[in-house]
Amino acid sequence: MESLRAPPVHTADLKDVLVAHQNASTKRALWQLANTFLPYFLLWLAMYWALEVSLWLTVPLAVLSGALLVRIFIIFHDCTHGSYFRSRRANDVLGFIAGALTFSPYQHWRWEHAIHHGSAGNLDRRGTGDVWTMTVQEYLSASRRRRFQYRLTRNPLVLFVLAPLFVFVIKQRFASANAQRRQRHSVWWLNVTLLISTTLLSSIFGLASYLLIQSIAMTVAGATGLWLFYVQHQFQGVYWERNDKWDYTAAALRGSSYYKLPKVLQWISGNIGFHHIHHLSPRIPNYNLQKCHESDPRFATVTSLSLLSSLQSLKFRFWDEQAKQLVGYAHLRKLEARRRRTSPH
Repeated sequence: MESLRAPPVHTADLKDVLVAHQNASTKRALWQLANTFLPYFLLWLAMYWALEVSLWLTVPLAVLSGALLVRIFIIFHDCTHGSYFRSRRANDVLGFIAGALTFSPYQHWRWEHAIHHGSAGNLDRRGTGDVWTMTVQEYLSASRRRRFQYRLTRNPLVLFVLAPLFVFVIKQRFASANAQRRQRHSVWWLNVTLLISTTLLSSIFGLASYLLIQSIAMTVAGATGLWLFYVQHQFQGVYWERNDKWDYTAAALRGSSYYKLPKVLQWISGNIGFHHIHHLSPRIPNYNLQKCHESDPRFATVTSLSLLSSLQSLKFRFWDEQAKQLVGYAHLRKLEARRRRTSPH
């Protein structure tokens, strides 16, 4: 992992660089649609034929479709930021379609994700669109039940497999309590669309086969997507501050990593590894993120992660406000042992 302290710059200092890469390209967007959606639909056709030979022949194809769903979700994600096409209507239409394929309500997800962009790295605004992270003091002060719940949710199997399935398949079928009418309607319309598509595909593939295929694809896509999101905000040297000290640019440059992936994985993940650029300017479409990153030397100071170094993020569980760093259970055990030694008997 490469980590340098980012210089104290403001978004205004980078305005010209960012604006230069905010222009959506219809040509590049359509080409990306062709090389993403067409293979995805062809895979479903191939799975239909493969079922006539063997169910096991269908499984690897379902895994590949899950990988493409990650890329489709990035396109959906761009549409929610209004960055994929120049036309707002085109973004909304494509966003709804991509959202239907990824089980994500377009307007509702856009609203919640905007909260994430306005609060990433802010300790006082955790809880919406992020991976919940307790501070050391919060955990030490928590009840046994609350500690058990937290440890369970941060278990890798729960966090990267069960949680994404729960969120995409179940949680997103319901609108948040404080959602506005437009966001609620987007959830209802998506549920109707999913009911129709599930009924249609089940009649074609058979209910059991469809559920198996869709479950595999959603598990692969959900686990991959959650991992990408997790490591790009949970790494050594990450930025977290209380609201009165929180700074948008610092949160983008120091609170988001540059995930240097092999080319094939960069393609599948839609360049989202350039997460610092995305957080600086969500209006930059995914196909311009790399070019923007390479256009200014100041971006070289951002923490970069490789596939190997990103695995270190698995040990992080809590934010230590005193040390201003993410820590794991070993750190907590040391603190609790020290507290027992110093406390009166």
